Amino acid sequence: MPPSCLLRSAEEALSRSVRGAHNGAMTTRAEPRAAPLAVDMTLAQIEEAAARIAPFVHRTPLLGSAQLSERFGCDLRLKCENLQRVGAFKARGAHHAVMRLDEKTAARGVATHSSGNHAAALALAARNRDIQATVVMPENAARVKREAVAGYGAEIVLCEPTLEARESTLAELCARSGAHVVHPYEDLDVIRGQGTVGLEIAEQAGESPPDVVIAPVGGGGLLAGLAVALRGRLPACQVVGAEPAGADDAHRSFHGGTWVPQEHPDTIADGLLTSLGQPNFALIREHVDDIVTVGEGPIVEAMKLVWSRCKLVVEPSAAVTLAALLEDPERFRDRRVVLVMSGGNVDLDDLPWQR
Repeated sequence: MPPSCLLRSAEEALSRSVRGAHNGAMTTRAEPRAAPLAVDMTLAQIEEAAARIAPFVHRTPLLGSAQLSERFGCDLRLKCENLQRVGAFKARGAHHAVMRLDEKTAARGVATHSSGNHAAALALAARNRDIQATVVMPENAARVKREAVAGYGAEIVLCEPTLEARESTLAELCARSGAHVVHPYEDLDVIRGQGTVGLEIAEQAGESPPDVVIAPVGGGGLLAGLAVALRGRLPACQVVGAEPAGADDAHRSFHGGTWVPQEHPDTIADGLLTSLGQPNFALIREHVDDIVTVGEGPIVEAMKLVWSRCKLVVEPSAAVTLAALLEDPERFRDRRVVLVMSGGNVDLDDLPWQR
């Protein structure tokens, strides 16, 4: 059975053991049910991941914005993962997964499926370890992201733009090549690497820790790992996921208490089109306070605000966090809020406000 199939079987069992329904409030988390299959994720593991990837990734800045803080009536700061290697937080998880491989496994190369940022991150991590990377990408992936993947030296295999096509194509090529699958968001080593974003937020905030951290959620690797780290370092901090209303499987899963697959997503936030991972869902149910949805208009407006007020290039998937404030500013007023700017890879010839 291919590695991806083995992982899926474990996750299907895991999805039946996750906690019950969440009450939807930011200030109260439901207690987890007893689970026969637990997800191995600790603060110590994320701290180990931080040490392992330190030579290969940037410690991105945590920047304040006086203009945005005044507009929204809160102390607003941006965790700038758009300034990370490959232009996205994905560099963290990919490097951690690749650098943990033993020599025999690494020699067979690595493979994944991704619409862009994880693809580029895995390509870079493989290059840094001097091994081959192969990436299955949907044929509608943004041109700028395809070019980045190719530029880092990975082989690209195109497929139909569905999750089923991505997974089946990946399974077929791994069966032929023996490459090790580094899943974009369900690999626990990837999640631990993404969690280092939370460690840095806690360290950089110093004596003014955030009351709320808002992160985008697509597959859920970033939100899950970040939440575990923040629960360990800043237990009083509330962790909120932000998701496009047109791709709201994480929101429906979280508030319904049962994992729901993504079906027919429709959003400009192309990095958030995928289904929420099932081990990710278990971690999110345990450590995250809420998941909110935002409309397409606020995503575009938020993207413009960050570009114009903060002089930072962010992609729509990153802008969903500021869009959450646009949708419900009163919820965050008079609080210390950190927004994770997850990536900055955009096609300058096809910006949302030019369509």
